[in-house]
Amino acid sequence: MPTNFHPTLSVITIVYNNVKDIERTMLSVINQDYDAIEYIIVDGGSTDGTLDIIKNYEDKITKWISEPDKGIYNAMNKGLKMASGDYVLFMNSGDEIYANNTVSKVFASEPNADIYYGETEMFNEDWESLGTRRHKVPEKFTWRSFRYGMSISHQAIYIRREITESYDEHYKLSADIDWILKAARKAKKIVNTHQYVAKYLVGGMSKKRHRESLKERFHIFTEYYGFTANLFNHAIIAAKLSWYYLKNRRTND
Repeated sequence: MPTNFHPTLSVITIVYNNVKDIERTMLSVINQDYDAIEYIIVDGGSTDGTLDIIKNYEDKITKWISEPDKGIYNAMNKGLKMASGDYVLFMNSGDEIYANNTVSKVFASEPNADIYYGETEMFNEDWESLGTRRHKVPEKFTWRSFRYGMSISHQAIYIRREITESYDEHYKLSADIDWILKAARKAKKIVNTHQYVAKYLVGGMSKKRHRESLKERFHIFTEYYGFTANLFNHAIIAAKLSWYYLKNRRTND
């Protein structure tokens, strides 16, 4: 990596009443061997002991607040307003940066990209690995790459802060897709780091409210790709999903 490329990364963690997982997430950020990290925590006014854990590591956190919010994307927008780094990464409570040298390796992969991305490993509530996401990351990513589904996890994408916009709080479950696509449209240089960069805890709000999440995603993809093309793309998604489950059922029989 060129010695003159050492950008500051703003890592933002959103949390509300998650005393079970917050420390694990925080340590994955705090223990990075990369020294140019601005760590921001936005707590929604937790009452379950989460604040006690945050305060235990107060000297390792750049900025943090605890106050009620109007939902997860409202909280994320608060984090964005607090950020001053060259790049931003959302690592919300329950998820982890993959390894202690991940950030160093991401920025060592190539200098001066607008977006860096990588692969995600999935984990269940007992923190047992479920393997890689069903949607593999694209070899080359553009704003068109999501037409068959969100192929890059929100936790696995580093975006130059100056090309980010606020999350659209009209969306309650899928604004992260819209946020990434807006940035990808502006990006001139996007780098696949060809490595695992995040660990993701399965079972977030979009999973619990799956039908509503799918409706939002369909609306977002229609905005970007057009209604007719989106219908056709969803037919392909359904066919691929059916084949995936059929193949796995045969494997397990």
